[in-house]
Amino acid sequence: GTDTASRIFRRRGGSAANVAVYAVAAGAAARFVGQVGNDRLGGLLVADLEAAGVDVRVNRAGTTGSIVVLVDQTGERTMLPDRAAAMELDDLPVGALDDVSWLHVPAYSLVVEPLGATSLRAIERAREQGATISIDASSVGPLADYGVARFRTLMANVRPDVFFCNLDEATLLGAGAAAPVRGAALTVVKAGADPVTLVDAAGGTTEVAVPPVAVVSDTTGAGDSFAAGFIAATLDGSSPVGAAEAGCRMAATVLARPGAGS
Repeated sequence: GTDTASRIFRRRGGSAANVAVYAVAAGAAARFVGQVGNDRLGGLLVADLEAAGVDVRVNRAGTTGSIVVLVDQTGERTMLPDRAAAMELDDLPVGALDDVSWLHVPAYSLVVEPLGATSLRAIERAREQGATISIDASSVGPLADYGVARFRTLMANVRPDVFFCNLDEATLLGAGAAAPVRGAALTVVKAGADPVTLVDAAGGTTEVAVPPVAVVSDTTGAGDSFAAGFIAATLDGSSPVGAAEAGCRMAATVLARPGAGS
């Protein structure tokens, strides 16, 4: 019923788009596949991604989505998404999977339709082409809404080469910090400032220390930047431990500034 003073920043975002931008920053070639609205905002987002060096393959229809991100004094964020056109991708854009060597899919893209079915078709085609598949658990809320047992079955069927999650997501899925997500060859569990845990399919674990970060202003995009650093390092020949270390370094670059946009 009154005003609350705040600081507002406007940034380009979206989990998959963030990963693509940070992968380019880490030295990899990256493509974003998705849908944005046939509106001015959609055009601006495409132009921004292209300016960051990302190969953009999108369908243009509907209204471009937006997310309000509320950040508290510790840097923790709460998201209020209106995904709009992002959920409406019902066919892959032309050339979406040309020469792909790694396909990264946020769970955000698996738990809504028609985007979910389109994403599964992309995974199947990419795997047929010999690509590595990674999935990010994305967020506890959408996973719970989709259904934990249903998502676990989905992962058992998808069989990702790498499954990224934070400790809350791993706990929700019944895996915890020291157990693999069913179907994943490697589960990577992030726990904030605590060590990253790498869990192989047999349950073997390796902890990777997270270097301290002096100032944490906003955690938005930290998981996406970690995934990008991990993927780029793996493609460059790093071991899982080296890739996790690269992911931590990349994540540290976004924690001190507002928003996920680089």
